[in-house]
Amino acid sequence: MKYSGMPMGMWLILKNSFEKNLVNDLGLTKEEAKTVRLKAKSKYRKIIEELPEFEKKDRFKTNIVNCAMLISFLSYLPHKPDVNEVTRYYEDAMTTPFLKKMCRKSGKNKFSEKDIASNISTANLKAADRNRYSWNMDYIPYEDGSGYEARFYNCGICVLMREHGLFEYVPAMCHLDYVMSELGGASNFVREYTLASGGPYCDCGYKKKA
Repeated sequence: MKYSGMPMGMWLILKNSFEKNLVNDLGLTKEEAKTVRLKAKSKYRKIIEELPEFEKKDRFKTNIVNCAMLISFLSYLPHKPDVNEVTRYYEDAMTTPFLKKMCRKSGKNKFSEKDIASNISTANLKAADRNRYSWNMDYIPYEDGSGYEARFYNCGICVLMREHGLFEYVPAMCHLDYVMSELGGASNFVREYTLASGGPYCDCGYKKKA
């Protein structure tokens, strides 16, 4: 994957937030946070350049790019945080005005014909069969018409985090699913299993808000 286009754009959008919240959430000094950010940039670029290019119809490229961002900052911390600290840090770092705007925009189209068609297309693509850093999923509509579940059997985040010795922090990224659903305003997010916790799959359920 080339360090250009969307990956470079995501770095520009998120780098300041990831740096600022090292201070707010993980207790670093401003100088320590700046040092981490400067080191993280080259790490992020290296991770991106070593990843394969995603297929044009694979909508999960952003997910793996965000994972590379988190890995690059965690790699240079002066102390080891616990998963709860990283969960708070990742949520605060990611919920920038840009992300909130994108979530609101996505929420307006939740459960639309276009949204459903996109999920069916992604389920049929089975991109992880050809790219271990992508995802395979099933689209499962609820019988009562209250929403749907996206059930994932492969997770690129799990693969990349494990390769960098940070698998214990995967739940911090999983938590953002709840946050993004709430920001979207159209659905309540429900989940029973995650691959990161040893479940048979990751179930991402979206129930329509009344």
